[in-house]
Amino acid sequence: MPRPPKWRWVRSEPNVTYFKPVGIPLSMLEEVILTVEELEAIRLKDLEGLEQEECADMMKVSRPTFFRIITSARQKIADALVNGKAIRVEGGNYKVYGEDMRGHGGMRHRHGWYNEED
Repeated sequence: MPRPPKWRWVRSEPNVTYFKPVGIPLSMLEEVILTVEELEAIRLKDLEGLEQEECADMMKVSRPTFFRIITSARQKIADALVNGKAIRVEGGNYKVYGEDMRGHGGMRHRHGWYNEED
């Protein structure tokens, strides 16, 4: 039996979940799917400029796992930019933490709310 995947912690759900090249109808575009945790890895490392160890700690994964996530994200983004594909952000194996979640008695994850005691 395979080991169940570990949750990757992200700060928030993305506000924007679709990017496409200008001037090409959606019906003519191929899509690249970027998971929410891949977007979070890009945010932490490339936008915030954190070290990989800090990023891994924030996402509650090992450094090798973070490296695999960020590498996959960068490859997908490069494919979309170079080959004129749309990027859809969806799915993944993540839980949301963040300032807006304090005081709710639990953490939000992709399946809804749960309490730490559950």
